[in-house]
Amino acid sequence: MAPIGDRMAEALNVQAKWELFSSYLYLAMSAYFSATKLPGFANWMRVQAQEELMHGMKIFDYVIERGGRAELLAIDKPQFEWGSPLEVAEAVYDHEKKVTGLIHALVDLAAEEGDHATLNMLQWFVSEQVEEEANASEIVEKLRMVSGDRGIGVLYMLDRDLGGRLPKLAPVVAAK
Repeated sequence: MAPIGDRMAEALNVQAKWELFSSYLYLAMSAYFSATKLPGFANWMRVQAQEELMHGMKIFDYVIERGGRAELLAIDKPQFEWGSPLEVAEAVYDHEKKVTGLIHALVDLAAEEGDHATLNMLQWFVSEQVEEEANASEIVEKLRMVSGDRGIGVLYMLDRDLGGRLPKLAPVVAAK
């Protein structure tokens, strides 16, 4: 197999940065929920942060496996304050939609470059983004249903449910 092209490697390095930023952002959201005494929501965001870290590492390892140079780009400081759990969930949903767009742009680039191996690898991310957007959208809708004081009991139950979420374990592929 031919080594990865410079343009594709550069684009994947940028995507790895976005995945790592996502991890950082979701960890900031976890800290926000911990500070507001919603440990289930904090767990949800910590699990999300771990998943995003794995996504970044998947891309990092792929670039190396294909003979490219994995480059660690600067990560911006994430937002760390929100007005409510609903604002956080909406921010997660908006962020996931942005990441979906970035993944789709990578798919388009890989097709343009005729890079079938990268197209194949990116299909996993395309499917993952469908799941990520659906999960975030569902939580936004549940929080909208419980807005205001009348929903505090439901918020408590949702917090408890999110506290039981466990990370998906993905195999770690070490660079060769």
